[in-house]
Amino acid sequence: MTDLAHAGVAETARLVAGGEVSARGAVELALARIAERDRGLNAISQLMVDAAIAEAQARDEALAAGGPVGPLHGVPLVIKEEIDVAGTVTTFGGEANSTPAAADAEVVRRLRVAGAVIVAKTTMPEFGAFPFTESASRGVTRNPWDRGRTPGGSSGGTAVAVSAGMVPAGMGGDGGGSIRIPSASCGLFGLKPQRGRVTTAPHPHLWWALGTAGPLTRSVLDSALVYDAIRGNVDGDLYTAGGDEPFVAAAGREPGRLRIGWSVKPVSLGVRPDPVHVRAVQDTARLLADLGHDVREIDPRYPDPTAAFVPQFFAGIRAEADQVEHFERLERRTRETYRLGSWVTQKVIDGALRRSEQVSAKANRVFDGPDGVDVLLTPAIAHRPPRVGRLDGVGTVRASLRAMPSIAYAALWNVAGNPAASLPCGLAADGLPVAVQLVGRTDDEATLFSLSAQLEAARPWPLVAGDAS
Repeated sequence: MTDLAHAGVAETARLVAGGEVSARGAVELALARIAERDRGLNAISQLMVDAAIAEAQARDEALAAGGPVGPLHGVPLVIKEEIDVAGTVTTFGGEANSTPAAADAEVVRRLRVAGAVIVAKTTMPEFGAFPFTESASRGVTRNPWDRGRTPGGSSGGTAVAVSAGMVPAGMGGDGGGSIRIPSASCGLFGLKPQRGRVTTAPHPHLWWALGTAGPLTRSVLDSALVYDAIRGNVDGDLYTAGGDEPFVAAAGREPGRLRIGWSVKPVSLGVRPDPVHVRAVQDTARLLADLGHDVREIDPRYPDPTAAFVPQFFAGIRAEADQVEHFERLERRTRETYRLGSWVTQKVIDGALRRSEQVSAKANRVFDGPDGVDVLLTPAIAHRPPRVGRLDGVGTVRASLRAMPSIAYAALWNVAGNPAASLPCGLAADGLPVAVQLVGRTDDEATLFSLSAQLEAARPWPLVAGDAS
């Protein structure tokens, strides 16, 4: 079982579909690894032992009966707390809900149709408001590469579960970097898809134009497999995306010679990138040139996304808080954030959405014209993963200031809607992962998957925390 313990999505599905291991065996191993590895990490908030084993048994029986085998057959996955899983409470990282969800979110339904088995829900800060996975009810979630450091957030629990080898992959969400930040902090591949690529049902949107759901994985191919299983829309989605190339196919082909612009200039004023991240971008630029791409340093001429991002952030928190069963159980900082956002009326939201379109047009100038590029290369985050306790005793304003280095390169692309991926590029001298961000044209995840797979092959990274040797 050693190979299975370290297998990703593609390899686990292959082993189960080929009869080399049962779905139940894969799930029981994942549950055992959660029991063994989550002590002291705090990635898992709700464990679904009986339901997961029963679901895995059903997968085995279907396979034995000659039934259809999906691309994720028997693969154990975890789901971030903000996503509905039937029979579990959608906590949003707190205690304000108490009734289990009656049905799966559409992305979870699609994962099950593809053959995946849901084994657990994962920790997050309440409503995903800040990029540190810490909460009053769930406590502190720790980075498996250094337990004194944060795994980032808000999809920190999922990142830790995957990075520590508890499961092959898990679902997160990204409204300002919440897939890319923990991926960068924990050595994972995390792609924020094009706005509208993945349905938000049962909700028409996630934080209006900002949020989308997606997987965190240990390889590019694994991410592509999950995305191909969940992509697409349903009636009622506020946003849809264009393009129909399968991402697995994109990850398996050569990207061709691309024009790649790189910059370490942060979007957020007053933020300075750590030299480790500057070197990572420069080293990646040299590698890309060696791989035959046209690579040059550029000035992306970033627009300021603040006036578009901040109202949608507050509106998203307020909308989710208005829907919980027990408002009084929300964390003090969350209730403060709710009050501070009282100025965000529907008229303000409508204005922010118009500004999002303007910001998107300006941000996408980097891809336009004869001097435009196909892909933008930047740091994923500005700082090294800080020590845990970043939210201890601080209110909304101080927490927001502490979040700035995490979102300095990420949040713009939530406003603009473009696909953007955090790609691991090894370990720094401090023993923590290093990552870069690749940003693509509108609707062009395919190029990011192809280029990321090429970089992954040229520069493999340690896949499981503690197994780097």
